[in-house]
This record gives sequence, C-alpha cells and structure tokens, in this order.
Amino acid sequence: MRMRQSISQFESAFEQETTLERRRREQLRRRATNRSRARHINRTEQEGKVRFSVLAVCLTVTVVVVVVSMFEALAFLVA
Repeated sequence: MRMRQSISQFESAFEQETTLERRRREQLRRRATNRSRARHINRTEQEGKVRFSVLAVCLTVTVVVVVVSMFEALAFLVA
C-alpha cells in the first residue's frame, strides 16, 4: 500500500512538474516572439526616419538648385 502511494505521489508530482515546464516554455516562446516583434517594429521605424530625412534633404537641395538656376537664367536673359 505504501509503495502504491509513493508511486502515485511521484506520478502526480511528475505531472505537475511537466505542466509547469510546459507553461514555462510557452511563456518563454511568447516573450521571444514579443521581443522579435518589438525589434522588427523599432528597425522599421528607424529605417522610415532615415528615409524621410534623405527625402527631405533631396527635396531641399532640389528646390535650392532650381531657384538658383532660375535666377541665373533670368539674370542672363535680362543682361
């Protein structure tokens, strides 16, 4: 009788430990997924900021070049 109780206690303890381990692995998997998603979002935002900055600089340079060339052409035509 005592042997059966100890075996059943061992089985129930093993079952509980297995359940806890499964939960722990699932939590770790979720955390890893969340971290990966956060890194992807941060990387995408950073790339977007860089692209926007490059676009703004290109537009500004284009405007300056066009204005300067227009005034040069106007000065050439007037003179």
